[in-house]
Amino acid sequence: MKQAIPVQAGRPVPQEAAPAPRPPAAPKPRARRILLMVVAAAALIGAVVASLYWVHAQHYESTDDAVLEGHVIPIGPQVAARVSAVNVVDNQFVNKGDVIIELDPTDYKAAVEQAQGNLAAMDGKVREAQAEVLAAGAQRDQSRAQVDAAQTNFEILEADFKRDQSLDERAISRQQLETDDAAQKSAGAQVTEAKAKLASSASLITIADAAVVAAQGDDAKARADLQRAQINLGYCQIRAPESGRITRKNVEPGEYVSVGEALLALVPPQVWVVADFKETQLTYMRPNQPVSIHVDAYPDQEFSGRVESFQAGTGSRFSMLPAENATGNFVKIVQRVPVKILLDPDQTNGSDVLLAPGMSVEAEVKVR
Repeated sequence: MKQAIPVQAGRPVPQEAAPAPRPPAAPKPRARRILLMVVAAAALIGAVVASLYWVHAQHYESTDDAVLEGHVIPIGPQVAARVSAVNVVDNQFVNKGDVIIELDPTDYKAAVEQAQGNLAAMDGKVREAQAEVLAAGAQRDQSRAQVDAAQTNFEILEADFKRDQSLDERAISRQQLETDDAAQKSAGAQVTEAKAKLASSASLITIADAAVVAAQGDDAKARADLQRAQINLGYCQIRAPESGRITRKNVEPGEYVSVGEALLALVPPQVWVVADFKETQLTYMRPNQPVSIHVDAYPDQEFSGRVESFQAGTGSRFSMLPAENATGNFVKIVQRVPVKILLDPDQTNGSDVLLAPGMSVEAEVKVR
């Protein structure tokens, strides 16, 4: 409702003017001092934080462009056969030497038995050839004895003939001289024949020796065939080359697998960090410097390690399409260099900590 305006003698009575608003009271000196102290403290804290960050930045280089790396071993058969058993499942931990896949060994057992029979036959041929060498040697010795006997007989007859020739014609008849001459020539012929037999015996020894060498070569080949057959039989049991976890299993019993076919992969527990640092961060970075590592999967846990080595080239240099700066479109971009960091031993702190290739990490290197 509107307030009634008083009327006096037919005229409105003027109202009193409203009082002017007072200006705000000035802050008290005590409150002003407190405000100034708060502002100064905040500025001091900011300066301290900035200085600490600057000092930290001078002693450490960090990057979040880093991952865990490790060996991934593809497992495949070295012989073709049908799979008879698969003894592992995905993500199972196996020890080095464990039989993880078994192949049907029937064909390879038969190959071993055949190689064993062939080796036995070759051993017999070697012994036969060696016996022929001994027989040829005995024949040579006999021929040499015949040569010696014929030579001795020839020398005796030759001496008799020369002695008879030196006698007076009245002491020996011409017929006797002719007989002695014929006997001498016959003995000489026997010497020649005995020497020919000796040479033939020597050639037989050479032939027998060659036969032994050939038989020994066949025997060595048969022995190598047996060894290969035994190795192939051993390949029917596929064993873990290292301790680790089974991944990407792609084989089932009953399948026929070929040589080199990828059946599964084995990931050993040993891992390391590959951190991509900017090239400007490598100024004071050196091997064996300590590294603090944070794995994204375990944000509250810190791992330790050391710088192991630097890649001899930037990441872009080894890409599928390296940058070509000679085209006239050069733009300077800070490159990154992969740095290999080895974790210190016993960093898992229990079997519940999984450190696997491909996991994201952050690495901080103490460079000063």
